[in-house]
Amino acid sequence: MSALVRPTEGRMIAGVCAGLAVRFGISTSTMRLIFVLSCLLPGPQFLLYLALWVLLPSEKAAVRNAW
Repeated sequence: MSALVRPTEGRMIAGVCAGLAVRFGISTSTMRLIFVLSCLLPGPQFLLYLALWVLLPSEKAAVRNAW
């Protein structure tokens, strides 16, 4: 498994679903479908997405800050 970052390639809005898909080894389309379907259930999914958008580093920043 790779590090949890928002990739610069293949992102649609913020890259959160793309980053999670790469991290867990599934396709980005599947991860996006899972997110959309989870939004039909009650809960804070959208707030979690916004939090991950803010907290996850971009791939560029992760490479730049790597030792």
